Amino acid sequence: MILKLLLVIGLVAFVYFTFIKKKPEISKKSKDANNKKPKLSSNDMVECSSCGIYSSIDDTILSNNKYYCSKECLEKK
Repeated sequence: MILKLLLVIGLVAFVYFTFIKKKPEISKKSKDANNKKPKLSSNDMVECSSCGIYSSIDDTILSNNKYYCSKECLEKK
């Protein structure tokens, strides 16, 4: 009788840990890293969307999520 009870408890535990319990996510850090955009600092260089030259972020003009090196390039778009 006790042997049958232990067998049933073992079978229920096996089914629970195999199918019901959530498994830990291994790639949790890689998902977070892919979702975040890299933060740009003031000394980073970006490419002008019009002429293609690189200039620092402090010297550029941001318009419609594109960087431009000068007002002339911004007006060319």
